[in-house]
Amino acid sequence: MYVNGEILNNLLTFAADFSKKMFKDMKKINAMLVGAMLTVATTATAGGILTNTNQSIDFLRNPARDAAIGLDGVYSNPAGVAFLPEGFHLGINWQYAHQTRTIQSTNPVFALGKKNNGATTKTFEGVADAPFIPSLQAAYNKGNWSVQFNFSVPGGGGACEFADGLGSFESVVGSIANQLKPLGATGYDMDGYMQGRQYYFGFQLGAAYKITKDLSVYGGLRLLYGTATYKAKISNIMVNTEGGYVDFGSFLQGAETTVDGGLTKVNAGIAQYEAAGIPVPDALTQQKAQLEGTKQSLNALQKYSQGVNLLCNQSSVGIAPVIGVDYRIGKFNFAAKYEFKTQIHMKNESTVNEASEIPAVNKFRDSEKIDEDSPAQLAVGAMWNITDDVRLNLGYHHFFDTNVNWYNNAQDKLDGGSNEYLGGVEWDINDKLTISGGLQLTRYQLTDEYMNDMSFVVNSYSFGFGFNYKVADNITLKAAYFQTNYDHYKRTDYPQVGVSDDFTRTNRVLGIGCELAF
Repeated sequence: MYVNGEILNNLLTFAADFSKKMFKDMKKINAMLVGAMLTVATTATAGGILTNTNQSIDFLRNPARDAAIGLDGVYSNPAGVAFLPEGFHLGINWQYAHQTRTIQSTNPVFALGKKNNGATTKTFEGVADAPFIPSLQAAYNKGNWSVQFNFSVPGGGGACEFADGLGSFESVVGSIANQLKPLGATGYDMDGYMQGRQYYFGFQLGAAYKITKDLSVYGGLRLLYGTATYKAKISNIMVNTEGGYVDFGSFLQGAETTVDGGLTKVNAGIAQYEAAGIPVPDALTQQKAQLEGTKQSLNALQKYSQGVNLLCNQSSVGIAPVIGVDYRIGKFNFAAKYEFKTQIHMKNESTVNEASEIPAVNKFRDSEKIDEDSPAQLAVGAMWNITDDVRLNLGYHHFFDTNVNWYNNAQDKLDGGSNEYLGGVEWDINDKLTISGGLQLTRYQLTDEYMNDMSFVVNSYSFGFGFNYKVADNITLKAAYFQTNYDHYKRTDYPQVGVSDDFTRTNRVLGIGCELAF
């Protein structure tokens, strides 16, 4: 049988070019889609760098509480609580917090997005409302002893929802559309969503003892219960073609039809050789194998045609000591507290059951334990009784963020621990009313490698003000407002040209509380 050489050459050229391109692009697309899910998984937690110190209304109205003598000292200055009057003291605090987290992302592939109107820069904003943040302090003083209990939320980043997803999500879909240009794609459309929630609930029990009338010490244990839930979704993926937008699954089916057409032509050529009794050229056999491999890659991508979903719940318990000291001399009071590192091994409850060849996904294998320690903290403070009615407070906090164990050694991506500098003043206007105000300066030692759009912090300064009002000898009402203003942090060290992220946040807190003495 005669085999048309020109037709065969054209067939071989088509099969070679098409199969090589398709196979290469499908491998990239598969990796990128999986990578989108894994990016969510591996960066959703920031660990101890988000340690909270706003555990009372007294802190909101004057953040420099590290040497103050008050019931809130059960958390901030436990040794100093021993100097309160004898009896039972109970403090109940309620806080409402509203946060926004804004990332201005720039990526050339955003220009392909239907909703972006050709722009390469897009703003993604997350909103977090925490309507009820409780804390409780209790102390019983008798003689030289003070037995204390504290419940609070001393760590975690809270909960935040990005209704439109994140730039790291959309850049993946945009890159896919860019990769599919040789196959007829000219743009994309998608829906994205991300929600992350992380809390450390703290339970602290300890006792302070007055060694002298001016010197006290404290020792206790803090139990942390960590819980986190991460949800992310990429859905309604559309690919723009000459015929308009089609869903990603339909586009894959069309590509598969094209591949099937190529296989039909290759098989027909092979049949011609076999019918003529002529050995089939190796090149033709190789093209058949490549096209069949491409078809398998397309079939594997079908499971992503409905988008990507991530759901993982984590929980753990850890315990660590807390020690403190307080010393009074004249009109001055000095205090210090050290919270030891709490080892946290978050246990996964996940739909991810099998190990992946991509190491990052193994963080979310069901029943796996992941290191997410809460760092040690050193707090020191001083209080100066300027007059009988006016007090000046100063404080300093250092968090040992680099001396912990976090997943994938994230702590090594920081240049050092976090530092907070605090100051405030209190004024007893009369026997019933006290007003106060203060400032807090927070400085992290961040690096571009550490920062990502899933969970981030930036340097900030905060101010707070409020009042205490004694409605009876044993009942005091409290109210305060606290606001944090954040800097901008721009990351530009991405491997892709023209890619950058600008990070910033807002935070506002309103709190009320009540203190009882018996």
